[in-house]
Amino acid sequence: MTETTDITTLLLSRIRDVADHPEPGVMFKDITPLLADPAAFSALTDAFAEIAERTGATKVVGLEARGFILGAPVAVRAGLGFVPVRKAGKLPGATLAQAYDLEYGSAEIEIHAEDLTVDDRILIVDDVLATGGTAEASIQLIQRAGAQVAGVAVLMELGFLNGRPRLEAALAGAPLEALLTV
Repeated sequence: MTETTDITTLLLSRIRDVADHPEPGVMFKDITPLLADPAAFSALTDAFAEIAERTGATKVVGLEARGFILGAPVAVRAGLGFVPVRKAGKLPGATLAQAYDLEYGSAEIEIHAEDLTVDDRILIVDDVLATGGTAEASIQLIQRAGAQVAGVAVLMELGFLNGRPRLEAALAGAPLEALLTV
């Protein structure tokens, strides 16, 4: 087995399917067993840190909330700073906000713009790429703050929701890397 196959097998073995959560008909991909397994969590952190290095990232941005859990150890492992992107109203002080549309309604995310500089190359980290709305809004926030997006790294891509084309257009050539596609 190759190294890629080994990590894929390990990660997939630690993700639990939960039927009908949060509503009937949805198959939720629960990553808490992966987080509870130090070998799997460490392998995931190493894989993301390697992406950060390969893309020349200077900081990691994690998207609320599981992106915080995954992104912070990646930043530490890669020797980079970590910047959270939060839901509106959660960060103290001056923020830069970005609204975006959801399937039913809209939402808004915020960042402390002063945590990014024009010299920064940002790797965005999250657990899942679904429709791409939150990640696309975070790309817009980072660009509005004056930083460059080095890429997006996600644990898993839900391919059937077609978020990749939307995100690739927003990334303008920066890589989008999913460790797993389901």
